[in-house]
Amino acid sequence: MEVNLLFLVALFFVAFLYASVGHGGASGYLALMALFGVSTVYMRASALSLNLFVSAVSFYAFYRGGHFRIKILLPFIVGSIPMAFLGARLNIDPQLFKYILGIFLIFAVTRMVYAPEKKYQEVIPFNFIIALLTGAFLGFFSGLIGIGGGIILSPVLLLLGWANVKETATISAIFIFVNSASGILGLLSSGINISPHILYWVVVAFTGGLLGAFYGSHKISFLKLRYLLAFVLLMASVKLFFA
Repeated sequence: MEVNLLFLVALFFVAFLYASVGHGGASGYLALMALFGVSTVYMRASALSLNLFVSAVSFYAFYRGGHFRIKILLPFIVGSIPMAFLGARLNIDPQLFKYILGIFLIFAVTRMVYAPEKKYQEVIPFNFIIALLTGAFLGFFSGLIGIGGGIILSPVLLLLGWANVKETATISAIFIFVNSASGILGLLSSGINISPHILYWVVVAFTGGLLGAFYGSHKISFLKLRYLLAFVLLMASVKLFFA
């Protein structure tokens, strides 16, 4: 069974970069799979499987750093889990949704880069109902296109002022984990398979994610992490437009 070494190297760096900002990296993995000619039959389930491992290690690193706020997480995952399962079971063309998300991410990146640093360190009370409805929307969309939803949740939390940068990374990581698990169940229940190379991919992605999560949670400031997150979101938006 042939494994592409260049793909594995790229996979390592994608996992490192995404984990350093509390993301699982599914949008990056999907881009790599498309670039290296992986069958579309395997892409969504494989990307979500890698998401599970990378987001888990990212969450653990940020959680150990004391950045977790479960009160904010709960309404998001209550709304997202069943909708991620439902979205994953649908077989429709999500291209229009990708364009809409790409535009939103560019707007979010612009706001994050040009807003004052203080804005992303002070937090305000969140609205439970809005968080619940937002989680449901993010979950459905995540399952539909095979991502964990962190690329949408992160800018939402920051732009609304409900969490600072490292709290956002922690909440996004566990949000991605539960959505990915729900999405995988939805995909498998509809008969979609995972790549035969998945074990190699998991080892490489987990290693990159482990190093990236440690770097993001311990070795980087709020300001630098914000710019790194903006870069990751910009990469994701480009992928959505041109995938």
